[in-house]
Amino acid sequence: MAEEKEMAFLDHLEELRWHVVRSVAVIFSMMILAFVFTKEIFEYIVFAPGRVDFVTFRWLCQLGASTGIDELCVTEIPMKIQSRFLMGQFTMQLTASFVIGLVVAFPYVTWELWRFIKPGLHLNEKRGSRGAVISISALFLLGISFGYFILSPMTIAFLANYSISDMISNEFDITSYVSTISILVLSSGILFQLPVIIFFLTKVGIVTPKLLRGYRKHAVVAILIIGAVITPSSDPLSLSLISIPLYILYEISIFISAVELKRKEKRELEELRADQQSSS
Repeated sequence: MAEEKEMAFLDHLEELRWHVVRSVAVIFSMMILAFVFTKEIFEYIVFAPGRVDFVTFRWLCQLGASTGIDELCVTEIPMKIQSRFLMGQFTMQLTASFVIGLVVAFPYVTWELWRFIKPGLHLNEKRGSRGAVISISALFLLGISFGYFILSPMTIAFLANYSISDMISNEFDITSYVSTISILVLSSGILFQLPVIIFFLTKVGIVTPKLLRGYRKHAVVAILIIGAVITPSSDPLSLSLISIPLYILYEISIFISAVELKRKEKRELEELRADQQSSS
């Protein structure tokens, strides 16, 4: 009996190994592809949020002109990007290639993870988790877009224009620039997984809608602090561009938790009735 359990465990490990191997292979393939087109990627993707003609800044200028809020329009990003380390540019080329490879391969990696987990789920769990791969991938890409088009340009504009003395000029190292954008973009992708995380935590009974509603005020304060720190200006509209999407994300999580809790209670009631009928 012990040998059978050990064999089953080893079989699972072997299966997991191949899922990991395929996932790493796809990430590595996307990384190589990104590495080949490094110049185009840095010119049109990595450095784009640091230019005043970036799509977000153009849109903010149009919005500022129509609303009369001139502070919304970013007309200057006074910074220079340098490479102060011998391996700086090469290291950042690898870093940017890896991040882009990971982002592009994420839906496939999620699918591989789902293929590994799915056989161990019960029928009702499979039904309840239907569309999980699509939901996780869509939310991740939505978060990546939010991080790239909203957080990154606003953070760069704020930090580039931030000055405590005229004696200091903002000359950022390429390592700092790429790392900051990578952290903002990937963190947003992970942050936008909140509804999925709440769904599964509600499913196992750790989180309830009541608990989330109780912490709503704390969430609002945290969101406003995050928005106030990284917005380039002090106007409410600029703050809203960051805060409102994050608050909507929190409210969606509460809604998903409430729906899943009702389903869970309904399933438990049906199982209880079935047990009562079988025992009578």
